Amino acid sequence: MNASVRLGARSLLAHRRRLVGTVLSIVLGVAFLAGTMVLGDTLRANFDTLFADANAGTDAVVRSADAIADPGVPGGVRAPLDDALTAKLRAVPGVSAAEGSVQGAGQLIGADGRPIGGQGPPTWAGNWITDPKLNPYRLAEGRAPAAPGEAVINRGAARTGKLHVGDTTVLRTPDPVRITVVGIATFGADADGMGPSTFTALTLADAQAHLTPHGSGQVSTVRLRSDSLSQRQLVEHVRPLLPSGVEALTGADATAQSTADVSGRFLGLFTTLLLVFAGIALLVATFTIHNTFAIVTAQRTRENALLRALGASRRQVLGTTLGEALAIGLLASALGLLGGFGVAAGLKALFAAIGFTLPTGGTVIKAATIVLPLLVGTLVAAGSALAPALRAARTAPLAALRDTAVDEAASGRSALLRGALGALLVAGGLPAVIVGATRGPSLALTVGGALALLLGTVVLGPVAAATAVRVLGAPLVRLRGVTGALARRNAARNPGRTAATAGALMVGVAVVTLFTVFGASVQATLDDTVSRSFAGDLAVTAPAAGAGGSGVSPKLAPALAALPEVRAAVGLGRGVAQVDGHGKQLDVADPGQLAQVTDLGRVDGSLADLGADGLAVSRTEAAARGWQLGTVVPMRFADGPAAFTVRALYRGGGVTGDYLISRQAWQPHRVQDSDGLVAVALKPGVSPAAGKAAIARVADAYGNPQVQTRAEYAESSASGVDMMLSVVYALLALAVLIALLGIANTLTLAVHERIRELGLLRAVGQTRAQLRAMVRWESVLVAAFGTVGGLALGALLGWALTRAADSAGTGSFALPAGRLAIVALVGLAAGALAGLRPAARAARLDILGAVAAA
Repeated sequence: MNASVRLGARSLLAHRRRLVGTVLSIVLGVAFLAGTMVLGDTLRANFDTLFADANAGTDAVVRSADAIADPGVPGGVRAPLDDALTAKLRAVPGVSAAEGSVQGAGQLIGADGRPIGGQGPPTWAGNWITDPKLNPYRLAEGRAPAAPGEAVINRGAARTGKLHVGDTTVLRTPDPVRITVVGIATFGADADGMGPSTFTALTLADAQAHLTPHGSGQVSTVRLRSDSLSQRQLVEHVRPLLPSGVEALTGADATAQSTADVSGRFLGLFTTLLLVFAGIALLVATFTIHNTFAIVTAQRTRENALLRALGASRRQVLGTTLGEALAIGLLASALGLLGGFGVAAGLKALFAAIGFTLPTGGTVIKAATIVLPLLVGTLVAAGSALAPALRAARTAPLAALRDTAVDEAASGRSALLRGALGALLVAGGLPAVIVGATRGPSLALTVGGALALLLGTVVLGPVAAATAVRVLGAPLVRLRGVTGALARRNAARNPGRTAATAGALMVGVAVVTLFTVFGASVQATLDDTVSRSFAGDLAVTAPAAGAGGSGVSPKLAPALAALPEVRAAVGLGRGVAQVDGHGKQLDVADPGQLAQVTDLGRVDGSLADLGADGLAVSRTEAAARGWQLGTVVPMRFADGPAAFTVRALYRGGGVTGDYLISRQAWQPHRVQDSDGLVAVALKPGVSPAAGKAAIARVADAYGNPQVQTRAEYAESSASGVDMMLSVVYALLALAVLIALLGIANTLTLAVHERIRELGLLRAVGQTRAQLRAMVRWESVLVAAFGTVGGLALGALLGWALTRAADSAGTGSFALPAGRLAIVALVGLAAGALAGLRPAARAARLDILGAVAAA
């Protein structure tokens, strides 16, 4: 074993230049994995710290017991409490302080007239809590709010919006509230805020007036502290005094729940997505590692045979090759682990650049974050080298006595087995993809079939490589003559190597194409939805429509309807209710006016008759639940249960969702009312430009929401898809870079093994420029094989994913020819770039030395 270790170490030192590409591939893949884990651990710890600091002085929290799940509200929607409960609890022996806390959505307008935040992290508003131990904020400048219209804002919001003590601005709740900044606060001792969120603190009376359903006498929660009782004792002490439907929990439990609601759900999805991209990068790296060891092992056939002839056992040869792989994997993984800190910082910067700022804080590294990337990188390297190592161990001693070609094709039996396995995977994966996309649809079946199809395509790569390269290289022969013909022959001479080299790029291009097609289809669906169901002329939306935005004031629609240029203006709000135990989004509007600005298709029943207890449902949802006109549907709101009767059925999949109720019906159950859209129909003869100008003048007093034409609204509805694609492309760039390293590494090794052949070509008259062009075009052909295969596979899987994700059957499929052409050009250009260094190295070969090379 010691001899194997020494041989492996000497072999690594002797061939270290050949393995640079492999090391870089592992480094990049492991760095992405480690960076994802470091970022996840850091964010999780930062969220834990944020919520712990927010509740640091709170021993107990009293709140409504029932919560309605809402995708846009962490922890769900709860009914407010009667503020009289605060005074009752304050008088309880053992309670040192009790403060009512009001919290809702509130978006500040900066000095430039633009909203601050709202593209992800929430924009909160509430009341200033007077007890300093219960209040997580500390005044850094100015004073606490004491009169109507006064407010304290967090320092981060003040800096972003360029607001100072004494400035006046607007707080959208969503109704516009004119406020004067009288203080600027830090979160805790010196943080600018609770992470990247914004907070505006009003007086209790103002917060109740603008943030609670009925304007006064209500609070969201009651915070308690005790100087004499433990948290658990305090909860047990006040629990018997609470009215029905109200609960008390310790400050520690409230912190844990808040952390789980936000960081548990958000970070789970966030880190899972990043780990998927890290897995893609490592998968691409596997191709490069395997190909490198396969070539190096083939090039060392005589060396391994000589070792066998001198008495080395198969186990020793196997151990030597695997030892090299383990050493390379461990070294590269250690370097990748260090690079992971840079990747984590880069990922935070990437999300900050698109407006999705993540909480800041010190870097957190757990033991698993160190061990797992090291283990994964090392195992990937060893696993990728296993097959070449086994081939090396089977080298016959007599191979040392003869010339052994390093470009051996796979044996007939091996090729047969490969072809059978690949055909089996494709035969199983392709029908699963088609059935999953068209019958059901079934996302799980589609994804399973896609994985089988991808694996089958990779396995069948060597079967198709030679033919594909000859076809792709046919124009090259006519354009570049002998140089092109030689490049095509070199790319096709070893199908297994070409397929393995191109396979890495194929996977990267396939994933890029999949997301490109899926994103374009989502955009097309949104465009079609607006075109089909939005019948208005103009749309008014909140400038910041992210998860933390406050929406549009419900008072804006009536104000716009009174304009002489406007025929109808209808606000479309959002509510939430529980149906069959699941939280459902409700559309809230004036049903009688809605038909003037939206197209709901054929309506069965009457929208005008919804009243205070009527429900309109999409036909798809009604059919899925077995409902029909007249069906009584039990629903549960934040304030309690209510029964609604289905009085209308309409076509879903448009601007409205599956459930629609009137504002009259929503009024008793609303928490903080807002509109996501105000649809406006202009009177005949009024141009969109004139209508837009008139509406903008009125809208300015309501927080300056955006006024858009139909085309602008459709474009902005799909703008988030472009943002998503930008992030995906940035994340996939690493996988494509690793694939290009694989092409460059393979060509460099190929140049090394073809030294004599290249020398002979130079000896018979090939110029250095022709030699460089031959190697570069060989690289382009390999890249073309991977790019074309990736485009075809990605387009198919993009179509399947689009169909499988469209459960309602109303989506559109789009094949963006322009974007895919760019992907193809980038793939070919990258191939040419990858061939530059190998081509330059080949051109520098000494002719006589190359011809004499053994």
